[in-house]
Amino acid sequence: MIPVIAISLILIFSFLSALHVYWALGGKWGTSAVIPAKDNHTKVIMPGTIPTFIVAFGLLFFGAVVFLNSLDTNAGHIPGIGLIHRYGLGAIAAVFILRAIGDFNYIGFFKKIKTTRFARNDSRYYSPLCLIIGILAILLELNK
Repeated sequence: MIPVIAISLILIFSFLSALHVYWALGGKWGTSAVIPAKDNHTKVIMPGTIPTFIVAFGLLFFGAVVFLNSLDTNAGHIPGIGLIHRYGLGAIAAVFILRAIGDFNYIGFFKKIKTTRFARNDSRYYSPLCLIIGILAILLELNK
C-alpha cells in the first residue's frame, strides 16, 4: 500500500510541476481557472514567469522528498539529506493541509468568495486534492 501512495504522490507532483513549467513558458491552457479572482474578470494576483518556475521546482522537490522517503535506505544519515528525510513529509503535509484550509478569502474550503470560476474549481478540485496530498503525506510519514 505504501509504494502505491508514494508512486501516486510522485506522479501528482511531477504532473503539477510540468503544468507549472508549461505555464511559465507561456502556455495558456487552463490559466483562466487556476488564479484566484475577486470576480470573473479581476484576478487577485497574476504570477509571473519566475514565481511560476519556483512553484514548479518546489513541486518537483516535493516529489523528490517523497521518493527519498520511500526508499528502504539510510538516506537520513547522508549529510544535508537528514533534515529533509526527517521532516520533509511533515512539511509537505502541513503545506497542503494549510492550502486546503485556505486564506479565508479566495482559496481553500473556508473562502468567502465562492462564485468565481476559480472558486468553483477550488472547491471541486484544488482544495480536495491538497487535502488528499496532505493526508497521503501523513500516511507515508507514519509508515516510515
